[in-house]
This record gives sequence, structure tokens and C-alpha cells, in this order.
Amino acid sequence: MQESIQAWMVSHQAITIKVFIILFAALVLNYAVQKFLLGLKRQFKKTANPWDDALADSLSKPVAYGVAILGISFAIGIVNQGVEGTFLFKVLGLRNLLMLGLLAWFLIRFVQRGEKVFIARIQDAHEITTIVAMAKLARLSILITVALMGMQALGYSVEGVLAFGGVGGIAIGFAAKDLLANFFGGLMIYLDRPFVVGDWVRSPDKSIEGTVEQIGWRLTVIRTFDKRPLYVPNSIFASIAIENPSRMSNRRIKETIGLRYDDTAAIEPIINDVRAMLKNHDDIDATQTLIVNFDAFAASSLDFFIYTFTKTTDWIEFHHIKQDILLKILAIVESHGAEVAFPTSTILLNQQEAMINPELGC
Repeated sequence: MQESIQAWMVSHQAITIKVFIILFAALVLNYAVQKFLLGLKRQFKKTANPWDDALADSLSKPVAYGVAILGISFAIGIVNQGVEGTFLFKVLGLRNLLMLGLLAWFLIRFVQRGEKVFIARIQDAHEITTIVAMAKLARLSILITVALMGMQALGYSVEGVLAFGGVGGIAIGFAAKDLLANFFGGLMIYLDRPFVVGDWVRSPDKSIEGTVEQIGWRLTVIRTFDKRPLYVPNSIFASIAIENPSRMSNRRIKETIGLRYDDTAAIEPIINDVRAMLKNHDDIDATQTLIVNFDAFAASSLDFFIYTFTKTTDWIEFHHIKQDILLKILAIVESHGAEVAFPTSTILLNQQEAMINPELGC
């Protein structure tokens, strides 16, 4: 009895020593790997290529956890050397799943850092939107692939899962048709790019107007001009017309000015001077349509209109330019001794009525 106890203690002491050696070796290996990656990062920072920085940064944490998982799994294997059955198998299966998870984590981290690298190099908002979409698709592909590999590692038939997915996809499609419609609507936004984050959009079909803040796979967030968030499902954009004023090349000035009927003789020189002023204005795009013409005999005014475009598309600057042009038009009208008309009514009486009622003859 005493000999068996001593043998049991010796064997367990040997196992304890082995476990300690393995865990200590794992710690030393982890420390050495982290030191190596840290030195690698420093060397990569000296290069102009940002991809090596992204690779080293993405590797650091997954490698550290991977070394720890391997050390712990080997230690558990030594402890259960004489154990037959499912426990050790489950431990090894869990280790494989964790390693697959670390692989997915590394790839997702690398995609995220690659996305930042591309965005930092590109100034075009349209290209940035495409990069964000591609990064999302890459992360989704990684997750699906790793999930299938994990099921294969657990002993499930991937072919059966895919076959079930093909049959069940029909039922899921009917049950989640709105979700799928929004997903494909978001995909079309990323591919067609009718707008990107930061654009001012509006729809003549719906009460939608504001600045795009976020384009997701299910909905798009638009900040209205009264600073309220508007959440629009992506499927809506497939059935409505969308205007994107942010992409306009110029802003239009279209105004009608009325002169008094007493200023009939001055209307032609006023129109000529206004046309010359617009052609020589620094903020008016002379390559675009420019019209200044007498337009109509209105009820109480002689109307002429101006139709021109500014060089700027900035909303605030546009209004400063428009104000300057309108003030100059007023100055031109006044320089010709004319006045801008306002609604008036004139009553004409014949001579007989005036004699009958002298008060009306004034």
C-alpha cells in the first residue's frame, strides 16, 4: 500500500514538473515572440511601406494568445496521458477551435488596418466608400469561412451544411425578405455610389433631405437640417429618385425684377448694364448660360429676369454673391433714374363722371 502511494506521488511529481516546464516554456516563448514582434515593429516603422506595420500590429495579440493556448493544451494532455476517451479529444477540439478563432481575429485585424491605410492615402470620398464596403465584405467572408472550418473540425459535414443552407435559404429568404432587400439595397449604394458619407441628399418622392452620416448594410443615417437623425432602410433607395446637390457644378441665380411703367424708356439700358455687370463679375461663371432679358408686362410692373450661375457651390458663399449682385442691380436701376415697382392700382375716370362728382376729378 505504501509503495503504491509512493509510486503515485512520484508519478504525479513527474507530471507536475512536466506541466511546470511546459507552462514556463510557453511563458518564455511568449516573451521572446513579443520581443521579436516589438523589434519587428520598430524596424518596419523605418520603412515607407505601411503594410508591414499593419502586419506586425495585427500579429501581436493573436500570437500571444496562441502560444498560451498551445501551452495550456499540452499541459492538459500530459495530465491526462492515461485517460482514454472523450475528455482529451474535447480539449484538442477546443484548442483547434480557439486557434481558428485566433486566425480569424488576425485576419480581421489585418483587414481593419489595411482599410485605414487605404483611407489615409485616398482623398476621394467615393473611393473611401468603396473601400469601406470591400472591407466589410472581406470581414464577412473571413467569418463565414472560419465558421465552416470550425464545423469541419468538430466533425460536421460541410457539404451537408451547405446543402441544408441551399434548401433553408428559400425559407429564410421569405421570412427575412425585408432584411435581404435592405442588404442588397446597401450593396447597390456601395456599387453605384449615388451618394457617400458627407453628401447632402434629398428626394422629391419622399420627405428625405439632409447630410449622409452613415451607410450601413441595413439602413442609412441622414442628419436633417434641423439636426435630427433620419434612419432610412436601404431598400427605399431602390424605388425613389435621389438628388445629390453636393455634386452640383455651379449654383444658379434666377430672379425677376420689376420696373415701374413710368420707366419704360430706361428698361433697355438697365438690362444692358445688368448683363455687362454679370459678365464682368468675378464670381459668375461666364462659361455657363447667362440671360438678362425683358420678360413680361406684369399687372403693375415691367419685368425682366436674370439667369446665371456662380462659380462656387458653397451655400454660404453663394448667398453672399447673390446679395452682392442684387445690390448692384438696385444701384444700376437707381443710376438710370428708375425705381423698382411695387403693386399699385390706377383708376381712370372719364370727364363726365368727373363733372358729376367733382371729388372724383382730383
